[in-house]
Parts: sequence; structure tokens; C-alpha cells
Amino acid sequence: MEYIVSARKYRPLSFDTVVGQESLTTTLKNAVKSGKLAHAYLFCGPRGVGKTTCARIFAKAINCQTPTADGEACNECESCQSFNEQRSLNIFELDAASNNSVEHIKTLMEQTRIPPQLGRYKVFIIDEVHMLSTAAFNAFLKTLEEPPAHVIFILATTEKHKILPTILSRCQIYDFERMTVRNTIGHLKHVADKEGITYEEEALAVIAEKADGGMRDALSIFDQAASFCQGNITYQKVIEDLNVLDSENYFHIVDLSIDNKVSEIMVLLNSVINKGFDGGLLIQGLAKHIRNVLMAKDPQTLPLLEVSDQQRQRFEEQAKKADTRFLYQALRLTNQCDINYRQSSNKRLLVELTLIEIAQITQPEDGASAGRRPGRLKSLFKHLMQQPQPKKAAPQVATAETAASTPAVTKPTVRTATSQPATPAAAPQVQSSSPATAQSTNPKPQISNLKSLSFSWKNLRQQNKPSKMSIIPGSVGDSKDRQQADDMNFTQEDLEFQWLAMCNRMPQQRQELSGIATRMKNMNPVITQLPQIEVTVDNALIKQEMEDILKSIIKTLQIYLRNAQISLNILISDTPQQTKMLSRREQFELMKKENPAIEKLRQEFSLELA
Repeated sequence: MEYIVSARKYRPLSFDTVVGQESLTTTLKNAVKSGKLAHAYLFCGPRGVGKTTCARIFAKAINCQTPTADGEACNECESCQSFNEQRSLNIFELDAASNNSVEHIKTLMEQTRIPPQLGRYKVFIIDEVHMLSTAAFNAFLKTLEEPPAHVIFILATTEKHKILPTILSRCQIYDFERMTVRNTIGHLKHVADKEGITYEEEALAVIAEKADGGMRDALSIFDQAASFCQGNITYQKVIEDLNVLDSENYFHIVDLSIDNKVSEIMVLLNSVINKGFDGGLLIQGLAKHIRNVLMAKDPQTLPLLEVSDQQRQRFEEQAKKADTRFLYQALRLTNQCDINYRQSSNKRLLVELTLIEIAQITQPEDGASAGRRPGRLKSLFKHLMQQPQPKKAAPQVATAETAASTPAVTKPTVRTATSQPATPAAAPQVQSSSPATAQSTNPKPQISNLKSLSFSWKNLRQQNKPSKMSIIPGSVGDSKDRQQADDMNFTQEDLEFQWLAMCNRMPQQRQELSGIATRMKNMNPVITQLPQIEVTVDNALIKQEMEDILKSIIKTLQIYLRNAQISLNILISDTPQQTKMLSRREQFELMKKENPAIEKLRQEFSLELA
């Protein structure tokens, strides 16, 4: 006896035997009963869901001479018998994938002129209609819009978006749904009972999930598994035959993650990879599993699980143990890993890090264990900053000679650390003060390490990038400190230091200020009458650029010079200075004139100017 695969042997022969398309088959049966038939139908949907099968059943029912009261074909009249024996002259099937030219469509149009010899209609079933060329579609348009009264077209396609809108507007469109796991399992049980094959429901669930909504694919996989298992389809044999990762691994990973058992998860991952499974496949399966656990926490979302009844019960049990926050965070981590998996050069390390992070989600905040997340060190720093410091006399920072030679190092004094955010457009948290005002201000904080007072131009360029030059509340201190600092005096050196620091911060805040900041570095602000400041620019264009940001400049100087009465006056130079470029010889002659010892040094060592 010839062997026939299950997909062909158990192909539905009536509307009632079609699986998973109840609403569509009911509509088609009602159309047959009422006799209200359209001239063109379009069946679209994914592969293996019954589009061509329903087209054949519908064509047979249309031409049935004695249809049943439900709109089904009787399978007894001459028309039904000829169709079942594949000798009907009223039903034509055309594969548009291989017959997609204009000539094939013209030949089809000529056949529409001939009336049916038996029955009422000539039915043309065109499968994979999206494969027709544009010229063939255009040749088909006129006949499709106004066909002869005895002609009905049934078009089937898996890619509706490729069909011309002019074709779609001339058809009744039926969208076929994907097969659910439950419907697929039920049909596989029916086939297994007919064939005398024993099975485990979990094994059929694996086959249904592997089929991904296609009944034809499910039946093909079923035949493969039945052949491998020799008539006894078990869960272990099916996952071995189909090379599917056991879902038990996912349940185990979630349980271990809830208990923070990172080491056991790493051992489990290693065993999975040693079996030949890809780490990305594990992450994808774990993400799907976590999503199902999340859906199982709420009775309203429980029907969204496309699994067997036994698996559904296991998901419900695990959902009771897993916290919702844990599931949300784990789902985000697995999704991020899936996105970055292809670009990663060390894929296994990426998977391991993801699993470690998932296992640490439920880790107690104050628990002492290895693998602590770096973000938890923040609270440690906060406690250290709040510790009281012993009262000791502050050491002398620098002498007068050092202050004169390196003002950038000696002028600043350390300010007390606070938990307030950094002030925009701010230099490091330092404040300069002259000897005259040091006695009137608060005592200096203790200095435990002189190295922390060091400054350099590199430090000034590496400041944080604030968003805008403006005052942030709390950046200078509390309200009492600000009142004392409003009238604080400052020296010319303090002004030059803060001016340069401000110019270094400006390009970091706003890129468009880099040009004016460079020009401002070459300016020399001068204290005319404390706290009035004056700066001279070369031309009116530079003055206009500075006036555009004048309020921000004044506000910054008021903050860091600690004087709220500061004002800035911008003047234009009457006679721009013109500096002559000197050659090396001229530079040396000038140096020799100012310092005769240089010439004596040159003579002692017999030096020559290069």
C-alpha cells in the first residue's frame, strides 16, 4: 500500500474538518446557503493554515448540486464525485509562481468564456497570486472586475502586501489566522489516534511550538517524530530528534536566579553549550519563558500562553514564587542581550554576564556577598562624606614667593564637601581669598592631603560638562553663607584665575562658545574700582559676541569670586596693538640687550644660534 504523508492524508474535505478557522468557514458556508456569492475572493495568511484547502472545499460546495442545510457539499452528486476523483472540468487550479506571465493570464481569460458543462460555476483557484508580474496583473484587471456570470475567482497568497491595490479592491478579502498551540495539539491527537500511535502531550506541545502556527508543518514534524520514535512519541525523544532545548532548563534558571545561585547557573550554561546549543538560542528561549511566567501571574493574561495544559500549570506555580519586579528586570536584560548578541565578539561572555545580572536582581541590598553590583557603592561614599572630621590646625599651604610665582596652585582653598550637585559652568570646588579677607570668613576646613590642592591647566579642561551657565541653588552654601559671601573682596590674581577657569569651561558647556572662549583667554580683565571690572576688546564684533553672553559671564564671576555686586564693562581698544614678528636672531639680540649675562654664557660655552 502506498504511503501518504499525514499532511495529505488528513487534509480536510469539508468545512467542519478545517482546524482553527471557524469564523471564516462559517462565513463561507452561509454564502453557499444563501447563494450570495462574490465574483472574486482573496484568501491570505501564513503558510500551512488552510488557504488552498478552504478554496477547494468552497469551490466544491459552490458547484454541489444538492448541498446540505449547513452549506456543505454532499459528496454524492456527480459534481462532487468528479472533484473528489480529480476529473472535474469546472474547477481549475493555477500556480502563479510558475505561470506568472501575460501569456498565461491571457490563456486563462480565454477559458473563462466557455460556460461550465456540469454545475453552475467555473471556479479558478490561483495560488501564490502575488508572484504574478505587474503586466500580468494589469491584464487580469478587466476580467477580474467584470467576469462572466458563470466565473468565480479564488486567489490565495501568503504576502498580501505585494498585490496591487487595484486587485485588492475587486476582491472579498479573508485573513486566515495562525494555528494556536492548543488547536494544533488537538489535531495531532486526532491523527495519532487514527494511526494508532501512542504519545505524550508534552511531546505534541513541542511539535506544535516548533511548527510556529502552521498545521502542515506540524503534521510534517509529527511524521518525522513518529518515524524516529517508532510509534511511541515521547518528550525526550522529540527534543532529541528536533534538537530543541529542553524547557526544563528555563524553569531551572529562573529558580536559581531567584535564589541568587550564580555558580549553579554557570554550570548549567556550560552543559547547555556543550550539547551544541547556541548561547543566543538560550537567551531567546529564556526571554520567551520569562514572558510566559509574567503572563501567568495574572488570570486575565493567562489565556495568552500558547502552551499545553501541563506546562500552563507549571508556569502558574513558578509565577507565584517570582516577584513581578524581578520578571520585568530579567525580561529587559534578556532583550538587551538579544539585541547586542550579533555584534558581540565574545558571545559567551555576554550571555554569562546577562545571567549573572539576572541572578543578582533579588540580591539583598545590605547583604555581604561576592559579585556586588557597582551601583551599591554609592551609599558607601555617602556615609564617608558625612563622617565628622577631627579639629586640627590647617597647615600653611604655600609661602608668599610660591604664591607670586604659581598663583593657580596657592590661591585655592578647599571647600567642605556637600551632597549638592555640581554648579554649572563651575571650576573644581575651590575658592580663592586674599589675606585681608581670610580672617573675616569662616575657618578653613582641615586638609588631610596636600596633593589634593594641586591644580593644572589639564584639571581645568577636564571639568564636568554642565548644561548651562547659571546658578544652581545650594552651590555656594546655605542662605547664611551666601549672605556673608555677597560682599567678599577679591584681588586681581583671583579675577585672572577665575576668568581663565571660566574660559576653559565654556566650550564644554556649549560647543558654539569655543570661538569666543579662545578670544577671551587672551583678554586681561582689570579691577577698576572694586567690585567693578573692565575688559578691553579689539573690535565691535567681539564686543557684540561677549554682550550676548554678558549675563552668564557676570553671574559666573559673582559665584566664584563670591561677590554679588560685580559688574563688567566692555571697552573697544582705540589703537589695536600691532606686534612685529621677530626672527630668532632678533629675539636673541633683544634678550642679550636686556640681560648681558646671556651673551657671556654663550661665549663661555662657545654656543652658536641655530
